Amino acid sequence: MKKFGIISLFCAVFLLSCQGSKDVVNQIKLISFVNPFIGTDGPGNTYPGATVPFGMVQLSPDIGIPGWDRIAGYFYQDSIISGFSHMHLSGTGAGDLYDILIMPTNSRFSKRIEANNFKPFSRFSHEKETASPGYYAVDLLDYGIKAELTATERTGVHRYTFPKDDKTQVQIDLGYALNWDSPTETYLKVVNNTTIEGYRKSTGWAKDQRVYFIIKVSKPFKDYQIFKNDTETTSPVTDKNTKIILNYATSENEQLVLKTGISTASIEGAYKSLNREAPNFDFDVLKNEAENKWEKQLSKIDITIADETKKKIFYTMLYQSMLAPTLLSDHDGNYKGANDQTMNAKGFDRYDTFSLWDTYRAAHPLYTIIHPDRVSDMINSLLAHYKETGLLPVWSMQGNETNMMIGYHAVPVIVDAYFKGIKNFDTELAYEACIKSATDHSRQIDTYMQLGYVPVDEKDENWSVSKTLEYAYDDWCIAQFAQALGKTEEYHAFLKRSENWRNVYDSKSTFMRPKLTDGTFVKDFVPKEYSAYFCESNAWQYFWSVQHDVEGLTEIVGGAEKLDKKLDLMFSLNPLPEDKLPIFSTGMIGQYAHGNEPSHHVAYLYDYIGKPWKTQKLVREILDTQYKNEPNGHCGNEDCGQMSSWYVFNALGFYPVNPAQGIYAFGSPLVDAAVVHLENGKKFNVKALHNNAENIYIQSVTLNGTIINRNYITHKEIMEGGTLVFTMGRSPNKESNNTMATSSKIYN
Repeated sequence: MKKFGIISLFCAVFLLSCQGSKDVVNQIKLISFVNPFIGTDGPGNTYPGATVPFGMVQLSPDIGIPGWDRIAGYFYQDSIISGFSHMHLSGTGAGDLYDILIMPTNSRFSKRIEANNFKPFSRFSHEKETASPGYYAVDLLDYGIKAELTATERTGVHRYTFPKDDKTQVQIDLGYALNWDSPTETYLKVVNNTTIEGYRKSTGWAKDQRVYFIIKVSKPFKDYQIFKNDTETTSPVTDKNTKIILNYATSENEQLVLKTGISTASIEGAYKSLNREAPNFDFDVLKNEAENKWEKQLSKIDITIADETKKKIFYTMLYQSMLAPTLLSDHDGNYKGANDQTMNAKGFDRYDTFSLWDTYRAAHPLYTIIHPDRVSDMINSLLAHYKETGLLPVWSMQGNETNMMIGYHAVPVIVDAYFKGIKNFDTELAYEACIKSATDHSRQIDTYMQLGYVPVDEKDENWSVSKTLEYAYDDWCIAQFAQALGKTEEYHAFLKRSENWRNVYDSKSTFMRPKLTDGTFVKDFVPKEYSAYFCESNAWQYFWSVQHDVEGLTEIVGGAEKLDKKLDLMFSLNPLPEDKLPIFSTGMIGQYAHGNEPSHHVAYLYDYIGKPWKTQKLVREILDTQYKNEPNGHCGNEDCGQMSSWYVFNALGFYPVNPAQGIYAFGSPLVDAAVVHLENGKKFNVKALHNNAENIYIQSVTLNGTIINRNYITHKEIMEGGTLVFTMGRSPNKESNNTMATSSKIYN
């Protein structure tokens, strides 16, 4: 009995231990799978710093040296840091923001270099650097200072741990500028020995950017020097280039917390940001709050996958999908409007940083699934821009229209939201805004309406073919919107306009070809050349930009077999060593360029011609080769959530080829299982049976236990909850009768 009792006790302890281990495993936070350094090397142009989902503040380290590689302020290959600024763009090709640079220093190091415009800097090592959602930390080696960063929606919070030094300083530099950014007017005022207020107005990609701020420190500074154009002066000071140095004597391991509240509207708004979001100096509490916000959002998709590296890539991509758009309005609704006036958002949060040429394709469709409530605010933000300027935004940021890129792609974002039942926006105003933007006489839309295509303009880079194709797609979206609202005349007019892609199709070359005003095609046309006629692409990559009429594209080239052969050639015609590839032509598989957005749907076109196994093979290849869990993990610019959203969709096994259609074509799921926790309280489950690196081909698909013989799922089916099961195998299933739906139809 005694021996049995000992054995029983051992077994009980063992079982409890196992159960405890299981609980520990289950308690692993999803933020631990996020690697913010993905994309900070190579062409990704991401930043590693602290922010919260869709937040106004992106508090991140700046190398302080300009250049394409440092568009986001930071480049993994560098070895110095010149400070921490509060605003950054994620994965774009636009060098702007970097507002309100703060750098802690002391007497240990005083070297300056011309490369960073003689600003203070310190060497750093990646071994003494860490980043996770809502948190960034690095040791400034030359000063012996540890810097830690966290954020709320509208505040950036710094914690510096200093060595003993009687000449410790915190430098706040409003004149600091990088790349395209340049201050126009800055203002600093010392309110008391713990509080500084001011603003920084600047021009760059955003022609009229305004950041008002209030800075509070946890320890009074003993004195300060304030500068105007590098000449010491008195507080307050206003000029293009101002800065202030706060002086301290610090003991060993003494900590200072500095918090910065910002607003695009006023200093008063910045005070509200700080007082409401960071009322105390408890850095750890604020860090935990930021982490909890990320954990809540990341938990909307719970995946199971055997490969932990792929799990880290997935959750990093989900994280990066939520770095833009960014919050623009204050707690009282005020913000800097696109009409350069202070405006007020009533009943919604105003967002900006809409990289629409990129994000209409996958990022915004992803938001309609996992963030529908926030999508309502985004649509109202697009409509606010329309009310302020008379047009929907093209590429807007910080209350400015940059007019970067092409198309009027706020249209598919709005139309997609409408058909997916996103509520709380004015439908008639939205329709009016779509019509106005599609009939404006700027950006060659007038010529497009007159000729049915955008003609070549030999004087400059006018991207004529790309504009024609993008406008035609947006016109199709408006046609569907008009039909749904009973506006029959406009439905027919815009449906006819959506056929304008045919006007640049050249049957001789079988490509979309640039056309002169007289209706003739340009001579000496080489499809793989990168020219002024195509937006960041060539004729191979833009040929497929007819997402709204794949059937028409198939017919015009001579049928499915000919389209199949053209697709095969697209993915096998590799660039030659002598071919000149521009900076945006990356992630190449043949002529396919995953590093740029026009290619993102092309692998799925095999679904439309009855050969889905070719889509499945390519999707897996792209997932496996174009994304890595390393700093050089993006094959191209991340582009405000588009590159990452592509991965999230495709890892789940489907993708919106036509983003405003309401259906998602099947690819090849990477995850073994996923649960999408919908905001309506329902769950959408994805399972991939027998899934592994070899079993990449779909053998069959069931939805809620019923076999479906089609290559897509509808948005409505996802939002109703249920279970989608892919049975995977090593060999293509060529016997299936699966076909894509007619692409000219909206599915609700």
